Amino acid sequence: MSKKRLGVLTSGGDCPGLNAVLRAIFCSSEELGWEVLGFRDGYEGMLADGGDYMVLNRTNTSGIMQVGGTILGTTNKGHFTSKVGPGEKASLPEEVISKAAKTCRELDLSAIIAIGGDGSMSTALQLYRAGFPMIGVPKTIDNDLEATAMTFGFDSAVACVTDALDRLHTTAASHKRVIILQVMGRHAGWIALWGGIAGAADIILIPEIPFSLEKVAEEVKRRDEAGFKSTMIVVAEGARTQHGQQFRKQSASGEWRLGGIGEMLGQEIEARTGKETRVCVLGHLQRGGDPTTLDRILGIRFGVKAVELVRQEKFGTMVSYQNYDVCDVPIADAVHRLKKVAPSCQLVQTARAVGTSFGD
Repeated sequence: MSKKRLGVLTSGGDCPGLNAVLRAIFCSSEELGWEVLGFRDGYEGMLADGGDYMVLNRTNTSGIMQVGGTILGTTNKGHFTSKVGPGEKASLPEEVISKAAKTCRELDLSAIIAIGGDGSMSTALQLYRAGFPMIGVPKTIDNDLEATAMTFGFDSAVACVTDALDRLHTTAASHKRVIILQVMGRHAGWIALWGGIAGAADIILIPEIPFSLEKVAEEVKRRDEAGFKSTMIVVAEGARTQHGQQFRKQSASGEWRLGGIGEMLGQEIEARTGKETRVCVLGHLQRGGDPTTLDRILGIRFGVKAVELVRQEKFGTMVSYQNYDVCDVPIADAVHRLKKVAPSCQLVQTARAVGTSFGD
């Protein structure tokens, strides 16, 4: 078998499990006698003269599987990204594609393995259509990537939410308060739904099920009258009211970002119920820390499968997790739309069956 040289990169937001994928890609490539170059800071590493990369080896991949983040670094800004709406895809400028192609030729790369979410897979698809031998590995804590039942990083984020709820339950009960936990989820409510169920939240608010402030307040009052000492609410940052209202904040750079729904909700609940309310924004804690056992195993399986797809020269495909098996699908199947929570899905019905309110 001819010797190959692979390129690998981690793109978009960081999450637990990235290093497990990198280690698996290196180890399985080494078994085949292949070399692996890891581009620094995502796709941006392909634009530096000669490429900005590190050669993966036994030393720099040793002991990294259980460590969060990525040894290669990542970015969700730069030449390969553009702010677009959900389901919309930005086109790469021709000069960017040409520069990346020049780097790949100079480094004599046989394939590029891109690890990332919806935006990163969209970029991988454009590069594949431009002639790059691309393989995709799905990564996002939001679990909103189509064509795969689960992405690594999601389970770790849910574990973080569950742990936070476990801790908040005790302080909420001690002070007889309402506590609102705001979690990530711009367009899809998977983290809020899974974490809310696992952490026994009383109310879960997600983007896919518009909520009524009146009904949320009524549920808080009902619980208070029934003798419950506290009420726990999990709200995804992208949740919207039945009037379609979402909540945004302007950053120091002038960019508008989703956020502030927890604060708004807290003010409304206090005003409508008279119940003391506190808000906790979990934020980037959901991205950090060590990966769970599931994310480590899923990351390893994804990395091994990615190398196998290179060996088979099945370019333009993405690793996918379906029915407990790791398989592959066309990258195009993963980026045409976001995977969202169906309001009538079994998991939502399960939550309703145990008394969880969705504010509708």
